[in-house]
Amino acid sequence: MFSVDVNYTRVSEFVIVGFPSLQPEHFDLVAWFFFFLYVTTLVGNLLLVVLFALEQNLQKPMYIVMVSLALSDIGFTTVALPKLIARYWWNDGSLGFQTCLFQMHMIHYFGSLNSLILLTMALDRYLAICFPFRYSMVMTNQTMLGLTLFCWVVAHIFSGISTFHFTMMPFCGPNQIVHAFCDTMSVMALVCGDTSKQFRDAFAGAMFILYVPLALIVISYICIIISALNMATGQGRMKTFSTCATQGCIISIYYLPRFFVYSTPYFPNLIMTPDKRIATALFYSLFPPLINPFIYCLRTKELKLILKRWVQRRKSIMPMKHGQIVAVTKSY
Repeated sequence: MFSVDVNYTRVSEFVIVGFPSLQPEHFDLVAWFFFFLYVTTLVGNLLLVVLFALEQNLQKPMYIVMVSLALSDIGFTTVALPKLIARYWWNDGSLGFQTCLFQMHMIHYFGSLNSLILLTMALDRYLAICFPFRYSMVMTNQTMLGLTLFCWVVAHIFSGISTFHFTMMPFCGPNQIVHAFCDTMSVMALVCGDTSKQFRDAFAGAMFILYVPLALIVISYICIIISALNMATGQGRMKTFSTCATQGCIISIYYLPRFFVYSTPYFPNLIMTPDKRIATALFYSLFPPLINPFIYCLRTKELKLILKRWVQRRKSIMPMKHGQIVAVTKSY
C-alpha cells in the first residue's frame, strides 16, 4: 500500500490524450462522430424512459429493468463522452485530479452496474420462461424495483474501493492519460513506484464484478434453452430463441472485448497497441448503449405498438392544425 506524501504527489491535473496516432486534421471529424454518437444514444435511451413514464401498461418488471439499463447507459455516455469531444473539438483534454478520479469512479461504477443489470434481465427472462405460472407472483414491480435498487447501490462498492486506493497513491510527474477517459489501467500507469499488487487487485475486482454475473447469465440461458426445447409449439421455441439470440449478442459485445483488454498484460503474445486498446474500449463501452434502445423498441411488441400509435396520432394532429390555419387565413 502506498502512503500519502503531499510533497510527493505533485500532479494537480491530468490530460486526456485520446488516440495517440490520430493526426490533428482529423480531430474535427472524430469530434463530430462522437458528438453524433452521444446525441443518438441520449435520444434513444431517453425515448425509452419517456415511454415508460407516460404509458401505464409498460410499468411492468421487464420494462423497469430496461429503463434501469437505459438510465445507466445515459449516465455512462454523459460521464465519458463530453470530455473526449472537448479534447478533439477545442483541444481541451485537461481534467483536475479530483475530477479525473470522479470520472474513473463513475466509469467503473456504470460498467459494474450494467453487468448487474444484465444479470437481473437474465433472471427476469429465466423466471418468465421457465416458471411462467409463478412469474407474476414472484416477480412483482416491487421485487424488480428492489433488485434494480440493489444493483445501483452495490455497484458503488467495487469502483469506490478502487477510487479510494488511488487517493493514496503518489503521482510525481507524468500526467498524460493515453485513453479516451480516466480509467484504472491508464491512471495506474502514471503512479510512481511498483503498482503490481494494485494491478492484481484491480484485475481481480474487475473479473469478479464482470464474470461472476456472466457465469450466472450463461447458466440462466442454458436453463432457458432447455425449457424452450421442451415447449410444445415450434412458434414458442422460435420466439424464445430469437429473444435469447438478441440478448446474447448484446452480452457478448459487452463482456468478450473487456476480457481481452483486461487480460492483455497476462498474455505476452497478445499485443495490443494503444490505439487498438482505446478503440476496443470505446466499442464495448459505447456500442451497446447506442443499440440497446433500438433493439428493445423494435423487438418488443408492446413498444412497437405504442410507437406506432404515437406516430399515427402525430399524423392525425398535423392535418387538423393545417386545416385550422387555412380556416383562420380565410376568415381574414
